[in-house]
Amino acid sequence: MYKLVLGALVSLLLIVTPASAARAQSGTAAGAPNKPLVKKSRAVRKAVVRRKAAAPRPTPRRVLTLGHKSKEVYQRVAGAARRAVMSAGDLAGLNLTRDPLDLKSSVAFVLDQSNSQVLFEKNAGIALPIASITKLMTGLIVVQAQQDMNQVLTITDDDVDHEKHTGSRLRVGAHMTRANMLHIALMSSENRAASALGRNYPGGLPAFVAAMNAKARELGMNDTHYVDANGLSSRNVASARDLAKLVVVAHQEPLLREYSTDPKSVVEAGGRMLHFSNTNYLVASPDWDIGLQKTGFINEAGRCLVMQAVIQGRAVVMVFLDSKGKQSRTADAGRMRKWLEALKPEGM
Repeated sequence: MYKLVLGALVSLLLIVTPASAARAQSGTAAGAPNKPLVKKSRAVRKAVVRRKAAAPRPTPRRVLTLGHKSKEVYQRVAGAARRAVMSAGDLAGLNLTRDPLDLKSSVAFVLDQSNSQVLFEKNAGIALPIASITKLMTGLIVVQAQQDMNQVLTITDDDVDHEKHTGSRLRVGAHMTRANMLHIALMSSENRAASALGRNYPGGLPAFVAAMNAKARELGMNDTHYVDANGLSSRNVASARDLAKLVVVAHQEPLLREYSTDPKSVVEAGGRMLHFSNTNYLVASPDWDIGLQKTGFINEAGRCLVMQAVIQGRAVVMVFLDSKGKQSRTADAGRMRKWLEALKPEGM
């Protein structure tokens, strides 16, 4: 009997021991991958944080103006939409045109102001979006209409950019003289100021745009058409040849010469003193003698620049459209100046 009980106990121990061992092994096997699994999870979390930190900030969808405060509303943009937008010149293949100076502008035109001799041209007869070069015609209409420059104008919601959603330091409700509006529109390319100038023309903005187009026809600018006063619309188009005609006429107006070439200025807007700088840094350079200038940029137009300058005693008009790179238009002006300086007098 004793042997039977002893045998039963041994058998029971043999059964329980493997089960316990199996459970221990199972626990070890289950626990073994836990460490690398935790490490992997932390690594994944770190990678996600890094990706979020490196991700580009979403572009503003629109700017809401509430009273005296502006708020940017953001939205995520798909990767394809974030790629650089092709300009109208690119779509037309103008960027494939080569020239002896290796200009970064798809369009270039240089004219001797005294005798209208063409010194250089590249795709100069093709109408393209001109962005804020539009404001040069805006200024011409204002000064030739002999409107009161001391009249105080007010920025309204109608002057807010609802097309490209660009910002402005001129708040809705800000007051400023017409002279100051014209000053910062030409010098700093202030869009709301240019819009206000057009709105405060007899007959409002539609009459102002009609006057712009009528003046273009009067000057023989047959490739030119305007739809607004600030150039934010890509439907404002002109050829480089046309813009050279505009520069020649605009240069005859002392106020346009002064305001467009002023390096910086402080103007009063609604009781605040605002500092503005010229969008063309060349006006402050002692190496340049610039009599009139205007810059422009929207994606459809690329970087644009028109200038009247004196080079070795010769007054010339330069036009550069659809330039690639932030400083490329002024760099092209420098290349053109060196080329003109190297020409012999009879060659010029």
